[in-house]
Amino acid sequence: MTDRVYTVLLYSDDPQVRDRMRLAVGTRPATDIVVEFMDSDDYGQCVRLIDEYEIDLVLLDGEAAPAGGIGIARQIKDDRDDAPPTCVVIARAADRWLAAYAQVDATLMHPLDPVTTGQTVAGLLRAHAGGAVPAA
Repeated sequence: MTDRVYTVLLYSDDPQVRDRMRLAVGTRPATDIVVEFMDSDDYGQCVRLIDEYEIDLVLLDGEAAPAGGIGIARQIKDDRDDAPPTCVVIARAADRWLAAYAQVDATLMHPLDPVTTGQTVAGLLRAHAGGAVPAA
């Protein structure tokens, strides 16, 4: 049996943050999941990549500037009936309410824990592949 390859879009204006996200997820966050990454460093590029490619998950930096990940997540959910799942990395636990308002599927905290990140990403990808609505 061949493992499914999923595409995860990483969004941050900071390349070091994108690298930390990539390392925390890894190319194999679960034994049955292989991940390929696409990177975006601005809002317009992020939206274009979602429009042009089959993206299975969008991992967004909530601290990015000028367009933060929470705002982009909300825009993606508002504009698309078939929006990919979104996960926002936040620095303050108090921002979870903003993420919930933006209809984010999951949140992770800076600094990223590789175990928690891998489990969260794998769960979102499995739920999306199965057509289920992931638990926030």
